[in-house]
Amino acid sequence: MSTWTSPSRRTVMARTAAALAAGAVTACGSAKPGSGSDPGEPAKADFSERGPITLAKGKDTTGHLRSQVEAWNKEHPDEEVTFLELSESADEQRVQLVNNARSKSDAYTVLGMDVVWMAEFAANKWVVELPKDRFPFDDMVPSTVTTATYFDRLYGVPWASNAELLFYRKDLLEKAGADSAPTSVEEMFEIAEAITGKEESVFGFGSQFAKYEGLTVQITGLIASAGGVLFDDEGTPHADSPEAIRAMTELRSAFDSGVIPKEALTYKEEESRQAFQDGRLVFMQNWPYIWELVNKTDGSSKVTGKVGLVPLPGIGGKKGASTLGGLNWSISAFAGNHGTAADFISYLVKEESQKEFAMATAQAPTLTSLYEDKDLINRYAFWTALKEGIDAGVSRPPTVRYAEVTQAIQESAYRIISGEAEVEPEMKALQKALVKLAP
Repeated sequence: MSTWTSPSRRTVMARTAAALAAGAVTACGSAKPGSGSDPGEPAKADFSERGPITLAKGKDTTGHLRSQVEAWNKEHPDEEVTFLELSESADEQRVQLVNNARSKSDAYTVLGMDVVWMAEFAANKWVVELPKDRFPFDDMVPSTVTTATYFDRLYGVPWASNAELLFYRKDLLEKAGADSAPTSVEEMFEIAEAITGKEESVFGFGSQFAKYEGLTVQITGLIASAGGVLFDDEGTPHADSPEAIRAMTELRSAFDSGVIPKEALTYKEEESRQAFQDGRLVFMQNWPYIWELVNKTDGSSKVTGKVGLVPLPGIGGKKGASTLGGLNWSISAFAGNHGTAADFISYLVKEESQKEFAMATAQAPTLTSLYEDKDLINRYAFWTALKEGIDAGVSRPPTVRYAEVTQAIQESAYRIISGEAEVEPEMKALQKALVKLAP
């Protein structure tokens, strides 16, 4: 396809190249859980214990998990599962789970765990190690299993995953002479700059740039898309690496040029979705749930039938990477009836259950086979792209002190994209902060 390079864009790219040439460090591989000190002997389970258990998870907004729990209870009257719905807020869910663990309460048995909580709970021995031969780990997408691993031990069973995708206006790209979606971030911004110069009230790109957890998701994936990592396999931060500086320079230049609107500094998932749906963005990065919303035929979307989607593009010839979302099932170290808990988790993650849930809710499953399922492929236009995105996905920093780490990342990233700080000095300051937070 044809590409564009404006004079202002060439200046930014030249400055980026100069910054990269100023220094270099060894490139790091993709991060995996393992940050922190090895906790030693993990909490063990007694899988011979059977009886009633509780399931503690965030609010079931779909209603479908509750129906699966009810189906289990009909078949297992002596091993009934009581579903305890926690807060809808992820932060509040974590507080509830942490407070339960610190009090060594047996109130929760099976825990619905955000993937970024695994290191903290494993390191503190609040959840038990799970046997590799009891669950279908070999049949799962490898990147999802990584999210449940801490120091080469498994503490969770992946149930749901997710990856962001690039949504784009097919009609605007065609009008601009681009015959396919961009294959790199650089190309995407160049196309966006060309289109926004001709289309009134249309901005180039939007994603989640407000100062909240979504910003950590953006920065982690963007740096990985440049071939870098925030934390390596040993838990060492690399926020000031050439790859990280290049990624953040690309992002900052898009804000400076106006390709990304200043209003995007307030965007979370829904704000970016609404801007795209209203026809005000050429490109948008977001989760797959928005596909049906932006294609509604009830008049709520101005871009119905005009939207394409692809996996995220990379930077500097690297493969694009989304930060993974998702949920793992873990077993509390302080509750009993671990045998029933393990069987109930196996029931939730088996192929029949995961397919049923995916067909009803569009939740991304963890079993590889379901991404080749014809029913799901026919049901969701994004299914194949989603699998590619999950395969290339990376985890957020898997550190025991995650709450402090994500806050530091958000503060530095926001200062950069809002123009309050320059890329290189701010990333060096972030590096120093992360070194202090790393065990």
